[in-house]
Amino acid sequence: MIQRFDAIIIGTGQAGPALAGRLSAAGWTVAIIERHLVGGTCVNTGCKPTKALVASAYAAHMARRGADFGVVTGPISIDISRVHARTQKISQDGRSANEKWLRALDGCSLIFGHARFEGPDTVRVGEQVLTAERIFINVGGRALIPDLPGAADVPLLTNSSLLELAALPEHLVIIGGSYIGLEFAQAYRRLGSQVTVIEKGPRVVSREDAEISKRLREMLEAEGVSIRTDAECIRFAPVERGIEVGVDCTEGEPAIVASHVLMAVGRVPNTDDLDLGRAGVETDARGYIRVDDCLATSVSGVWALGDCNGRGAFTHTSYNDFEIVAENLLDRGSRRVTDRIACYALFTDPPLARVGLSADQALAAGHSIKIGHREMARVGRAVEKDEQIGFMKIVVDAGTDIILGGTILGTGGDEAIHVILDMMANGATADTLRRTVHIHPTISELLPTIAGELGTIQPASRPTS
Repeated sequence: MIQRFDAIIIGTGQAGPALAGRLSAAGWTVAIIERHLVGGTCVNTGCKPTKALVASAYAAHMARRGADFGVVTGPISIDISRVHARTQKISQDGRSANEKWLRALDGCSLIFGHARFEGPDTVRVGEQVLTAERIFINVGGRALIPDLPGAADVPLLTNSSLLELAALPEHLVIIGGSYIGLEFAQAYRRLGSQVTVIEKGPRVVSREDAEISKRLREMLEAEGVSIRTDAECIRFAPVERGIEVGVDCTEGEPAIVASHVLMAVGRVPNTDDLDLGRAGVETDARGYIRVDDCLATSVSGVWALGDCNGRGAFTHTSYNDFEIVAENLLDRGSRRVTDRIACYALFTDPPLARVGLSADQALAAGHSIKIGHREMARVGRAVEKDEQIGFMKIVVDAGTDIILGGTILGTGGDEAIHVILDMMANGATADTLRRTVHIHPTISELLPTIAGELGTIQPASRPTS
């Protein structure tokens, strides 16, 4: 027997439940399918548990620094079982709340199981066959495990399985010096693990400007995280004391013995087992579903939202995908993916927050630019908190005075960056920001000051012949 719905949503990540709620409120009948845990990556293995872990690590770090603030404490110890229980409870509470809410939606059926397409409007979940004129794919992604020598011979952790550990790794080796890897590196070092980050490239977070890479490396190394770059011979082998990790063939210690190894080298979409071909849904070479600017796939009536479409890899972009689809369908909107401004954060302490173009990206895109820059050591609020690591920067088009982007590596930067983001979203100039009065003492109050202290013009990059 075929069950008919107005819409089928595959996956309960950030976009799926929100869309189910909008469609339910509009009177649609909706089937929302989940193969594992309601809430997707953010709730279960991403934002909620990892930021809870980071918060515990920050508490330990500040406790050790008590004397810097005139606070006398005794010896600091870590109860990793309580740290683990806290992260798990936060995830479980979020998951339970999502599930309870979905079950209460009018006309919404929450179905657990593995969905596979049988045609452009038909999905099978076990023995159930569902059909709808509109299908929304929201299946997210998972950690990439590359085919490195010896990888199949040793137990390798991902961001998901690492969070399941209720014990503290003695020596955590992290393969990959990008955003996920660096967050875990600092957190576990602060909790008491020896930590080594191994990066194949010449610097960490290589998509960022060289200044940011340098500052982040210095910050983490100052806390005792070991970082090895240019690691061209990554390999694994089981040894009596744990896992031997090959690093480099030419210089430095050629191998490191780890108690645990975390793979943090990227992610892949969960699209390989949906039988998309039976529906005619096209993917690119990496498995991401091809979508247009309104998130429609190659098949009429099928959309792809969230990490699986390759148009964003964050909770906030997934939620924006929901907004685009819902408003275009239900409110006669004309929203597009390309309307949004790129923004994200790396939640180390202090965090790195980014919006729009970096200086290098702006120059490469043909802009002549001016830059406003201030060290956090010259930001009163940072000095008062004794958290002076980092800097603030805005990038401005020299001809139009339009703000092109901003970077804050520093305390409160993940919040203060929204000043720049909101200015950019409204097409404001640096002079508009300069004239804005902010509250003292805050981190963001220095952004108008920076806007009034723009440096000399840097000409756009010229292609070499």
